[in-house]
Amino acid sequence: MTIRGYTMVVTMGEMVMDWQVLAEKVGEGLTRRGLQLAVAESCTGGGLAHAVTGVAGSSRWFDRGYVTYSNIAKIEMLGVQPATLTQYGAVSEATVREMAEGALARSRAQMTVAITGIAGPGGGSPEKPVGSVWLAWSRRGRSTRTRLAHFPGDRDAIRRQAVESALRGVLDLLADED
Repeated sequence: MTIRGYTMVVTMGEMVMDWQVLAEKVGEGLTRRGLQLAVAESCTGGGLAHAVTGVAGSSRWFDRGYVTYSNIAKIEMLGVQPATLTQYGAVSEATVREMAEGALARSRAQMTVAITGIAGPGGGSPEKPVGSVWLAWSRRGRSTRTRLAHFPGDRDAIRRQAVESALRGVLDLLADED
């Protein structure tokens, strides 16, 4: 099955984007434009970096990944402000924006994507239920884009959908430049 040029894999009645196909398309788009990508992850625990480095030749377009699972890591590695975490929490638009912009400032990449969320099974609240994931895409010289998603399923499904959404967002950002 093909949707917007992506190959879909159907598993147990659930549509799942093939990470390799998405990551390859991201790599092609970045390479065509001479750009590099950096990622900042929390709830996906390196899953996004794993997806992109699974593509042969990704060293041409992937600069680095930050896995900042703890608040201290977000502060130390990405420059997230302690006041942001105190006021809004780790799973917030403000935090994911600072993660994406911090990765951009601390890397050689021209584009970044950041992910923070609640993958569960615990840790949710009425305001931020399990499956709540904030994503941000930052590009040098452009405004940072953010998106709140509410992904269904168990921990693995939520994390997988977050990685897929992050990759799709990079492709959308690249398509907007065409």
